[in-house]
Amino acid sequence: MTTPVRRGQWQTAADVLAQVSRRPGITRAAVARELRLSTSSATEVTARLRDVRLLTEVPAPSQGRGRPTTVLRAHPQGPVVLALDLRQGSWRSAVVALDGSFLEQQSRRHRSRRPQAVLGNLRKVVEQVQEQYGDRLRLVSLAAPGTIRDNRLMQAPTLNWVDLDLETVTAGTNVPLLAGNDATLSGVAEARTGAAAGAGTALHLIVEVGIGGTLLIDGVPAQGASGAGGEYGHIPFDDAKRECPCGARGCWDLEIDGRALARHLKEPTPEDPYAYTEAVLRRTDRTAGRAVTRVVTALATGIAGLVNAHDPDVVTVGGLAIPLRAAAEPAFEQAYLAGLMTFHRGSPPPVLPATHQPDGPLRGAAALALDRLTSEPSIASWADRR
Repeated sequence: MTTPVRRGQWQTAADVLAQVSRRPGITRAAVARELRLSTSSATEVTARLRDVRLLTEVPAPSQGRGRPTTVLRAHPQGPVVLALDLRQGSWRSAVVALDGSFLEQQSRRHRSRRPQAVLGNLRKVVEQVQEQYGDRLRLVSLAAPGTIRDNRLMQAPTLNWVDLDLETVTAGTNVPLLAGNDATLSGVAEARTGAAAGAGTALHLIVEVGIGGTLLIDGVPAQGASGAGGEYGHIPFDDAKRECPCGARGCWDLEIDGRALARHLKEPTPEDPYAYTEAVLRRTDRTAGRAVTRVVTALATGIAGLVNAHDPDVVTVGGLAIPLRAAAEPAFEQAYLAGLMTFHRGSPPPVLPATHQPDGPLRGAAALALDRLTSEPSIASWADRR
């Protein structure tokens, strides 16, 4: 056994674990280079982390001839988080280890959209995972399609939910909850290990029912004073007479999904705008094509405005933004460039499809939870218990 360390001496260990969670399969030598540690220091720190069941080393996948090496992985008896992704019609869950690996996953459709029923089903998942993992379950991280403030869902227009305490999901378990907006968490996933990895400033947008997103600086979302930042879909965009379910008027949300398509096609507002958009994209008639072009133009124009405001290195888009753009690529490019300030047009930030489809919110929820678990106080608390 190595010599126990005092609470204040876990910072280097926290830095090592942060590298492991952000770069799955990293070697001890690579960690040492990244953190500028000597070989002996890296060896000592990883030994301490093995002693308290946080890390282990396993043989790396064989790559032919050469000296065999090992990679750092989560200890099989180490702490875990539960990531939950609440959608309009379903939910998903994953138990996640310190190295970001998904140990168990499940998904279900909602039998009822009443908040008490949906949140009650999520609480049952938490209880089942706690029963299986005991005190190894350290945090529940929930992605939800709405405005989140201090673990309260202030409004979720797509679910018709208003002002709900999401901590009912962990009630009675003594496990902390970390709740966040699904589009924000999708952006975290893209910035950490997806299409925006390595970008200093990245803008992520996702279209499902309406549009949401986030601005990320070095992989961290800019969430605003109360955690409700990134509600880009509620920027005033067009017809101020048209009221949005959020309470504002003329929102961008109303111009870029199935509700806009139905309006352009002079059809009733669909109950499921997501499925309606998919159906319209399968049509080959000119009327549908013109409606899609109008929506894609609105999407690209709004993205250009956000580029002018934020000056990102890269823009990533997910959800229905990908097939919509593909259906009217020339219109997208024309509107995007036309909306940019002149100095951006020579080298416009690329607009890239998201890598983590469709599990971006789940992976982002896991990533922010692991940030908490790999902090010095969290490591010290776990080590004291061991």
